[in-house]
Amino acid sequence: MIKTLIVDDSSLVRNIIRDFLERDGSFEIIGEAENGLEGVSKAQLLAPDLITMDIEMPLMNGLDAIDEIKKVLSTAIVVISSHDTAKMAYDATVRGAFEFYSKDMFLSRMTDQQRERTIGTLKQISGIKKRIPVQKKDVYKERIEMRQINAVVIAASTGGPNALNKIFSAIPKEFPVPIILVQHNISGFDLSFVQWLNGCTPLQVILARENTIPVKGNIYVAPTDRHLVIGEVGLAFNDSGPINNQKPAADMLFKSAAELYGKSLISVVLTGMGSDGAEGTRYVKNAGGITLSQDEASSMIYGMPQSAIDTGCVDMVLSVEMVAPRLIFLANENGKI
Repeated sequence: MIKTLIVDDSSLVRNIIRDFLERDGSFEIIGEAENGLEGVSKAQLLAPDLITMDIEMPLMNGLDAIDEIKKVLSTAIVVISSHDTAKMAYDATVRGAFEFYSKDMFLSRMTDQQRERTIGTLKQISGIKKRIPVQKKDVYKERIEMRQINAVVIAASTGGPNALNKIFSAIPKEFPVPIILVQHNISGFDLSFVQWLNGCTPLQVILARENTIPVKGNIYVAPTDRHLVIGEVGLAFNDSGPINNQKPAADMLFKSAAELYGKSLISVVLTGMGSDGAEGTRYVKNAGGITLSQDEASSMIYGMPQSAIDTGCVDMVLSVEMVAPRLIFLANENGKI
């Protein structure tokens, strides 16, 4: 059983979260707290496997509570937030929260797919313990070739906001090519995510719009629940069904980008559950592009990077700290690897 502590100042919300978790049969609610201060005290006393954390609460807010809990425990924390605190929910991921969800998703009727994905994620991250970083060299295949780089595509899921913060904060405003991003986002906070990312990077972050031609210095983010693709006329949306349970799916973006850019494309697969980005990596590789993947030591969940690596089509396996320097080098040195 996954021992769980629920922290929220609303008794209604606490009851709804309790019912949602207990219905699965894998979660045992060992405590509840109605403010951050009480949440910190009960976390230290009960040592739960999982904590659900509200943001706006009396006495101590969720962000400060996460800071205090992370000083002594490696417990997985997920934020369950309202739309008016969505930007702070992303701040929570930088402070150590593993995932975040919209309260609206729990308060309304959740789809079977949303329930399955949410329960699956909570089960997986509850088993993650604090890692001792593995010191190792970044791995890449020796291949010397010159080519013009015209775009970067990135896939990220659970743990993605924190990884993206580290990467984008280290990329300069003068980065010479556009970046197109699929971040799995079940919360629906895509606009808040864009606003938050804009505070993390000197680049301009934009929620993708149809018929936009990507230009250098910009990061284009796929909206929630719409596949993002690119073609000769620019960005476009595809409303077909989920691919590997994901919508938007990075595989669809990577494939379209590989067809358009060929060997002038770089793809990056970051932390996350599942295998999205793996087939896309194969498309990019077969089109002559450069393929990168995050390493296990710096990934919160290694599913997506590992799946990409298992295709045999990844050129470089990098720690999250090395992704930005490598992208800067490749984009400015005409793709020499």
